[in-house]
Amino acid sequence: MPILDARHDFAHPVESDGAWSESYYFNAYDPQADVGFFSRLAIRPHEGTIDAFCFVWLPGGGIARLHAARPQSEMIDVGLEVGGIGYQRVTPLSEWRLRFRGDATEAEGGEAIPFDADVTFRALTPAIGVSGEEPSKAGATADAQANVAKGHFEQAGTWTGDIGLGDRRLTLTAARGNRDKSWGPRRWGGASMWRWFSINLGDDVHLGGIRLGTTAGDLHRGWLWKDGKASSIRRWDVKTELDPDGITQRRIRLTATDKQGRDHVLDAEVQRVAPLLDHPQGTSEGRTLVLEALARWRYDGRVGHGIAEYCHQLDEHGRPLVAIE
Repeated sequence: MPILDARHDFAHPVESDGAWSESYYFNAYDPQADVGFFSRLAIRPHEGTIDAFCFVWLPGGGIARLHAARPQSEMIDVGLEVGGIGYQRVTPLSEWRLRFRGDATEAEGGEAIPFDADVTFRALTPAIGVSGEEPSKAGATADAQANVAKGHFEQAGTWTGDIGLGDRRLTLTAARGNRDKSWGPRRWGGASMWRWFSINLGDDVHLGGIRLGTTAGDLHRGWLWKDGKASSIRRWDVKTELDPDGITQRRIRLTATDKQGRDHVLDAEVQRVAPLLDHPQGTSEGRTLVLEALARWRYDGRVGHGIAEYCHQLDEHGRPLVAIE
């Protein structure tokens, strides 16, 4: 996967597809403070909306959620503020400042927790991805561009700042995470499934990428940053141990094969799972379910943290249309 330049950290021309979206995503976790978050903000100009959320990984376990939306009919790349959620580009592809303020609702129990945070992301890697400007392709790539994103990049980085939860104030001292940016049509029910990974193992080893189900077969795309350079991932092989519900990821065995034919084997133990999306599929009885898991990862003698996000298309009985491998 190529390295993208700073112009892709700004808005892209809006095309005619009614599902066109430009989105920003960030995640963070500090194992010393046992706190973190993942957050996404998206502008969908044809639908006339901008919305944002933040899920907070609470110390000791548990999850709380903050969400806001407002009208927005034009694409923007400054003034990225919705309710109590705000993103500020300080230096393109290098530094972003995020601020959150509001009452976050706990996923279980429904209690509201006063939540405020002022945190800064600083990149450790360049932006690795696809620009959306490449010549048109057929098959799985074309299907993905029409339903998930035309252009996309990811970056690993460190976090500093403070997170306030009620009367607690937590300072980030060992936080790492990733960010990504996507532009193009986004139809949540368009992919038959996906397994997306965002993994940090120290400040010098990072992995990211996706295995995406399409009508033309699975698309494997991703990257490994190691020894100061990027390698493309050719294939993701995933083995998942599930919770008793038969759908929630609990342990993961991941083999990432790069384009040089080298296998990178990782094991993960899930710590928390957040229901990012549970959305009806139009007029059908099925729905799209996206589960975002914070996991502890092991690779090549290293221990780190990161995300294992699983998307399922469910039938009317709540069963995945694509078996969970």
